[in-house]
Amino acid sequence: MFDQYSLLQLLRSLPFSKEAYWVVAGGAMVLHGFRPQTRDVDLGCTTLLADQLEQQGCAAARCGDGTRRFSYSEHIEIFENWIEGSVEIISGVPVVSVDGLIRMKRKLGREKDFVDIALIEKARDARRRS
Repeated sequence: MFDQYSLLQLLRSLPFSKEAYWVVAGGAMVLHGFRPQTRDVDLGCTTLLADQLEQQGCAAARCGDGTRRFSYSEHIEIFENWIEGSVEIISGVPVVSVDGLIRMKRKLGREKDFVDIALIEKARDARRRS
């Protein structure tokens, strides 16, 4: 499990340009402060980084839309061009925006994603009131 501190340590150790990747899914939930921990780390990346990963021999699979998914390490999966909305920098790390995170989770449409959306919206409402 990765809390915010261990997640940031892991992300800062990656050999990627901050312009080439961004944190999505559970990692974004942790970095935005909506959840205390995540089990794994999902990243979006540019096509250029995806090409580099493939050239380096990183295990890749094709998604239904033709983009690539990489099993970068035991805890990190990287998805080519997986993004909705914008990217912002949190503690020096590129992370999908809250609005983008909600849109991504809506598109996934799983029960756990709807639970996450409700958690995000509740926390965002509480922040606005304080």
